[in-house]
Amino acid sequence: MRRDDPPTLTSIRTIRPIKDTPSETTTAKAMRRHFLDLFDIDRDEALGLLDLAAHLKKAGPSHAVRDRLNGRLLGMIFEKPSLRTRVSFEAAMASLGGSSLFLRGEEVGLGARESIADFARVISQYVDALAIRTHAHSRVEELARCATIPVINALSEDAHPCQAMADVLTIREELPDVERPKVVFIGDGNNVARSLAVACEYVGMDFLLAAPAQYKFPASFVNRFTKTFGHAPAQTSHPKEAVREADVLYTDVWTSMGQESETAERLAAFRDYQVNGSLLGSAHKGAIVLHCLPAHRGEEITEDVLDGPASRVIPQAANRMHFQKALIVWLTTGWMDL
Repeated sequence: MRRDDPPTLTSIRTIRPIKDTPSETTTAKAMRRHFLDLFDIDRDEALGLLDLAAHLKKAGPSHAVRDRLNGRLLGMIFEKPSLRTRVSFEAAMASLGGSSLFLRGEEVGLGARESIADFARVISQYVDALAIRTHAHSRVEELARCATIPVINALSEDAHPCQAMADVLTIREELPDVERPKVVFIGDGNNVARSLAVACEYVGMDFLLAAPAQYKFPASFVNRFTKTFGHAPAQTSHPKEAVREADVLYTDVWTSMGQESETAERLAAFRDYQVNGSLLGSAHKGAIVLHCLPAHRGEEITEDVLDGPASRVIPQAANRMHFQKALIVWLTTGWMDL
């Protein structure tokens, strides 16, 4: 259903004047918060973060926000290669007057050179927040248990919450006249798909996963989603039917880092799940295409679609920085009211 009068990005919440200095109590509470999974926040917090991200994006380098993180330092541990995640976090800090410290996973040696607990307690003395990109979600959770600073999941095997929130920010911007967008994720029910399903639930978007039976959401995720929202996430094994009347087609690589030994098996399983001109043609007129990148051109998505007029992958990538600005501000200062 469409609205005649498009809503603004801030229509869901009442926007209040910027607070110059958060209270001591608010800051202390923020320092105890982590961002490991979207199940860690609630609907109001999700909407508030999106509104704050939109506000910071619109404000640009204005004096009102450019020093919001002055004197703050973000530590980053990357045990997996990264382009967008690392650069977007560093740019987010710099744009708001803060700074960042990059640590390679092999240099830190979490759990090998020293225990995760010891590292977490020590790094908490040096930085104001810590982002980690790793394979095992359990590492993120252990860091959060032991650290006295906010810990941010910059990607784990279970979740990619920063990506998903940037995705729904993009959808809200690109489809402002769609009251309840239908978002179809075509491919593996991986960490990106799981986080996106939760994000869509928070912001009032209909999510559907189209995946082969063996690559649908794991039972543990389905159970947690159902317990949280009162219904199971929507899934199907029929991509053509899934994209009918879809407003957003989203895909990701079929074989992620660490799954290289499964490449042949995955290529065969996902053969009919490619986002191409034919599949896009079955979607709603005006549908957009998203991809979290990097893309395997010619596999999960064709070049003509990735580079075509429906693609919004570049604004989507840019919004990683804007959402992460809002997230870091909230976690380190407690400031969310605009």
